[in-house]
Amino acid sequence: MDGMAPFTLARPATLVEAALLLAADKRARVLAGGTDLLPNLRHGIGAVSVLVDLGGISGLGAVDVTTDGTTIGAGVTLARLLSDAKLMRALPILGEAALSIAGPGHRTIATIGGNLCLDTRCVFYNQSAWWRRANDYCLKHGGETCHVAPQGHHCHAAFSGDLAPALLVLRADVEIAGPRGSRRMPLAELYADDGAAHLTLGAGDIVAAVHVPPQSADAHAGYRKARARGAIDFPLAGVAARVRVRDGMVAELDVALTGTNPRPFLLEGTAEFAGSPFDDAAQAQLGKLVRQQASPMRTTVTASNYRRQAAAVLAQRLVRDLAAGIA
Repeated sequence: MDGMAPFTLARPATLVEAALLLAADKRARVLAGGTDLLPNLRHGIGAVSVLVDLGGISGLGAVDVTTDGTTIGAGVTLARLLSDAKLMRALPILGEAALSIAGPGHRTIATIGGNLCLDTRCVFYNQSAWWRRANDYCLKHGGETCHVAPQGHHCHAAFSGDLAPALLVLRADVEIAGPRGSRRMPLAELYADDGAAHLTLGAGDIVAAVHVPPQSADAHAGYRKARARGAIDFPLAGVAARVRVRDGMVAELDVALTGTNPRPFLLEGTAEFAGSPFDDAAQAQLGKLVRQQASPMRTTVTASNYRRQAAAVLAQRLVRDLAAGIA
């Protein structure tokens, strides 16, 4: 890796101050844990004039679990999340997802907000400056051609965060702080289907917190991922699911994917499983839905079709186990 170009480090005391700093300079960037941002900057991916360190802002590290739901500050680290026994009892799927992210050292500083805002990834993008320069850069940064799909004008870099699908099936909202105050919106609305601009945040906007509504006592949720190695790696395909079963029949089913598309997303068509057992026919139908909606491209060293098939099998096995009460 190369050294970073000179920049100014700002340490605001409030979210409003941080938002104003970001809004005033297009080259300003948010710094939380920095486990994704800093390696990219050292690879020459993006130029930064001001790093706005959120570490000194009160409240971003708070966790509140009540009967009315759960609120998690965006500055909560993955290690802190995993160590909170009350939170893990209330939302164990978040523990499954968090424990699959990177390694123990990364999790001590990586934050929930950072994982939700993780940059998209591609083998033609996450490379050193000289490597990208030798390939005339790419559509996502510095170039005019997507090397994954040269005939098109769309960036196919994949979103690879693990927490987003888990929170999507929990029907979470995100709280966004900006120069003109705060607002709240469904997590799904944070993302756009564009690998080069996958976040819908405006100038100065910061993800401040995640709000998870109360979960039904008969709902079971889980997360599984396929990756090249058993640790450290980003998902080649990741699947979260939440299922409620009554009298042997599916009452409600949500499935979300990551690692295959430029955005994490809730699978469409899962409402059709309500009122039926999750039998072999239902498993086959779920696999078909995943293969139709997952659109992995040549953004990793692993074949695209393998990732599509892996996502389908992960979804089938996860929902089967959740429906049977054994996951």
